[in-house]
Amino acid sequence: MGNMKIKAKEKNGVVSVKCMAKHEMLTYDQAKKKGKEANFITHITAKVGDKVVFDVSTSQFWSKNPQWKFKFKGAKKGDELTITWTDLSGKTVTESKKIK
Repeated sequence: MGNMKIKAKEKNGVVSVKCMAKHEMLTYDQAKKKGKEANFITHITAKVGDKVVFDVSTSQFWSKNPQWKFKFKGAKKGDELTITWTDLSGKTVTESKKIK
């Protein structure tokens, strides 16, 4: 399994997406206690083709292995949804899923 679980379903022209990222999401406080560097997802972008359908900056407020949902229009079954997240350390993860 990769670093993300993505589910994307189209119904009546609206695509509903559920996503979970596998990430420790260490806040500054948690990292200090564990003697590690703070590290959490700072940015998430979702695209279908060249069109950005979701774009959000995040911070340390999310829990470990965060989950999020969003909806958008303008895609159909069979189109590929690509989600990319970047964390504080600069690591970037990109995964794609066909819309059902």
